[in-house]
Amino acid sequence: MDPAVLSFFFIAILVVIGLSILLTFVPVMLWISAMASGVYVGLTTLIGMRLRRIAPARIINPLIKARKAGLDVNIAQLETHYLAGGNVDRVVDALIAAQRADIDLMFERAAAIDLAGRDVLQAVQMSVNPKVIETPVVSAVAKDGIEVRVVARVTVRANIDRLVGGAGEETIIARVGEGIVTTNGSANSHKEVLENPDLISSTVLSKGLDAGTAFEILSIDIADVDVGKNIGATLQIDQAEADKNIAQAKAEERRAMAVAKEQEMRARVEEMRAKVVEAEAEVPMAMAEAFRAGKLGVMDYYNMQNVIADTDMRKSISQTEEDEENK
Repeated sequence: MDPAVLSFFFIAILVVIGLSILLTFVPVMLWISAMASGVYVGLTTLIGMRLRRIAPARIINPLIKARKAGLDVNIAQLETHYLAGGNVDRVVDALIAAQRADIDLMFERAAAIDLAGRDVLQAVQMSVNPKVIETPVVSAVAKDGIEVRVVARVTVRANIDRLVGGAGEETIIARVGEGIVTTNGSANSHKEVLENPDLISSTVLSKGLDAGTAFEILSIDIADVDVGKNIGATLQIDQAEADKNIAQAKAEERRAMAVAKEQEMRARVEEMRAKVVEAEAEVPMAMAEAFRAGKLGVMDYYNMQNVIADTDMRKSISQTEEDEENK
C-alpha cells in the first residue's frame, strides 16, 4: 500500500481519537445547550469544572432553569454549594417554587437549609400547602378518675426562617400530647371534655407550642374523643388489694408469734413437769433419811399410806359418779 495513504489513515485515526478525548473532557453539547438557552458559559469554565471534579451537567442544567425563571444565581454559588455536598437541583427548584409563591427566600438561606439536611423544596411546598400531622392516641385522666383517649390533627405550615436549628414534627406531637394531658387532667369531670372538645384546642393553642420549632401551628382539631377505663376505681381496687395483703401479712406474723409463744409455754410446762418428777424422786430418799434419823416411825408411815389410799378411793368414786351422770 502507498505510504501516503497509510499516513493519511494514521492521521485520521489520531484526529478521531483526539476529538473523542476532547468531546469527553469538554462537554461541547452542554455548552451548545447553554448557549441556545441564553446562558453564556465559556469552554474554559467547563474545563475548569472537570479539573475541579465537578459534573458540569449538575451545575449548568440548574443554572439554565434558574436563568429561565429569572433568578439571580451565578455559577460560583452553584459550584460552592455542590462542593459542600448540597443538592443544587433541589435548591434551584425550591427557589423557583418560592418565587412563584411570593415567598422571600434567598439562595444562601436555601443552601443553608439544604446543607442542614432538610428538604428545602418540601419546606417551600409545605409553606404553600400546609401539612396535617395526626397525633397518636393520647390517654389522660380527669379529676373524677375516668380515662379520656384523644386523637388530634395538627395543621402546620413550614417556617422558612426557623428551618435551620428548629425542632421537627416529633416535638410538635410531644407538645400537643402534653397539652392534651394537662387539659384533661385539670377538668373536674370527663364529661366536660366530652361536651366541649374545643376546650382542648383552645387551651393547647394558647400555650404557643410552635416556639423553637420549624413549623407554625395553624390549627389543632380534635379528631376523636373516647372514654377509657375507670382509672380511679382501678387504683382504689389495687390499693384495697395491697391493704388486704398487708393485713394478711400482719395476721400471719401474729399467728406465727402466737405459735412460737405456745411452743415456748409447752416447753416450760415440760420443764416444770421434769422438776416435779425430780422432786417426787427425792421423796423416798427423804423418807429413808427420816427413818434412819428416827424422825419418822413405822406407824406414821402406815397412817400416811392409809390417807393416800383413802384419797385415791374417794377420787375413783367421784370419777365413777361423774361418768354415770355424763352417760
